[in-house]
Amino acid sequence: MALLPDKPKSQTVEAIYAFWKNTRQDKPRGYLGGSVIGRECERQLWYGFRWATGGEAFDGRMLRLFDRGQREEAVFVNELRAIGCEVYDVDPATGAQFNFKALSGHAGGSMDGVVRGIPEAPKAFHVAEFKTHNAKSFALLQKDGVQKAKPEHFAQMQIYMRWSQLDRALYLAVNKDTDELYGERVHFDAEFAERLEQKAERVIFSAEPLPGISADPAFYKCKFCPAAAVCHTTALPAVSCRTCLHATPEKDGDGRWSCAKYGADIPLDAQRKGCSEHLYIPDLLKRWGEATDASEPDGWVEYTAADGFVFRNGPRGAGCFESKELAAASPAEIRDEELNKVRLAFAGRFVEHQELAA
Repeated sequence: MALLPDKPKSQTVEAIYAFWKNTRQDKPRGYLGGSVIGRECERQLWYGFRWATGGEAFDGRMLRLFDRGQREEAVFVNELRAIGCEVYDVDPATGAQFNFKALSGHAGGSMDGVVRGIPEAPKAFHVAEFKTHNAKSFALLQKDGVQKAKPEHFAQMQIYMRWSQLDRALYLAVNKDTDELYGERVHFDAEFAERLEQKAERVIFSAEPLPGISADPAFYKCKFCPAAAVCHTTALPAVSCRTCLHATPEKDGDGRWSCAKYGADIPLDAQRKGCSEHLYIPDLLKRWGEATDASEPDGWVEYTAADGFVFRNGPRGAGCFESKELAAASPAEIRDEELNKVRLAFAGRFVEHQELAA
């Protein structure tokens, strides 16, 4: 019996997914967002702030799903106004969404809004936080409340209350499967919010990765972490100023980063590109070897592996590899004598597969 052909995919649907894929190529944030400060692992936060995780690749369907959450905000605003609440979804001072900056501009976030006149407390102003959930997540929220079921969301409201100087928050959530709603009022916990900001300060101004929640790559929270490869394997992050030992987030200015190599500030767009003088923060190469020597004038750092193999991160040459080469190679490949003979004979270099294809 002949097999029936697979049902063809809808070209219209695929075109819509492609639209989202092409229009939602978000660049990494220049600041540590209030929406992530509540995450448990400070090491993951450090990797994210330093653009060391490489980001997560999402298809068009997932990107459209993320946008669903943003579209729901307007629905909540309209519903609250319909029941008689005052809702401020833009900052009267700027005409844009409420935006906060903290820790010299290296931390911040955008608040969904401010609401007053809710039936439970008609006179109090509340930070408004709107979220969407699938059925499983929504059931846990109903059972345990936002602090236990969604600690990141709870922390986000606490830090926004700290930054806005409000002492109440309204959490509204929708079950995307049934359109059932959940509402919860959250009171400001000043000590908790202060600890969150202290954590953010540690993450931002640490020159090296902070301790993680586990050293075991099989730990269930690590298996699904976007930083798992960089944290637990020999994979290296992409080259950017944020992963370079020359760059420092400064404690004065507005999100200012400086470069010790060139003695100048680094604009945000330049931070994303890095430069040919990039040298990895040594801790990012710890699974390749320990830093045992360095030359500032010659621009290299030398590493010694556990088996005694010695290599350098610096200008391309014998036993010395630019950061982009190391990111494209592996510890085994930089040890391969034949590969290195070819590399030197033809002034070659290790490149990413995408770069080779281009």
